[in-house]
Amino acid sequence: MPFEKCIYITTVMSDFNKDWFFAGGWAIDLFLGKETRVHHDIEIGIFREDQIELKDFLSNREWEFKKVLKGEFTPWNNEYLELPVHEIHAINNAKKFELEILLNESDAGNWRFRRDLRISYPLRSVLSYSETGLPYLAPEIVLLYKVKNTREKDHKDFLSVKDILDSKQQNWLRQAIKIHEPKHDWLQLLD
Repeated sequence: MPFEKCIYITTVMSDFNKDWFFAGGWAIDLFLGKETRVHHDIEIGIFREDQIELKDFLSNREWEFKKVLKGEFTPWNNEYLELPVHEIHAINNAKKFELEILLNESDAGNWRFRRDLRISYPLRSVLSYSETGLPYLAPEIVLLYKVKNTREKDHKDFLSVKDILDSKQQNWLRQAIKIHEPKHDWLQLLD
């Protein structure tokens, strides 16, 4: 079944009353409406201010948590996670399922790029929904995260969507890359 992992996570998250969304390659595929490659993990994003609510919500459903600190997994107790910590792993041993949770920054009606807070995007445009109602992060934001240490699969994701993005999305991505990675190869392909 297409998007089987996404559908499962949507079921798990169905009663969570804060914004959340698929991120990474799954967000690209949800934007395209089809699975374009194999995904070895599943990532969702939430806003940083909702982290404790999410932990409480999933803890009641038998999930355990680890935060990633300087590339190492360490237990996440109940402390509020501040930057630079942005990655949490939730594990449900009973279901043999692991979920990567990415904390997203926001303020005053804008999403903020954690790697360079000068880059922002209106919150009202950050989330989109697939035809079947699955929430995903705007593809231009996903691609911005992929400009640092671009891998082959990231370049494939970029090529899959660059011509489908509307002019506003392309322009935002171009400007954001110019700020964040001004010598990145994708800039030539966005002109």
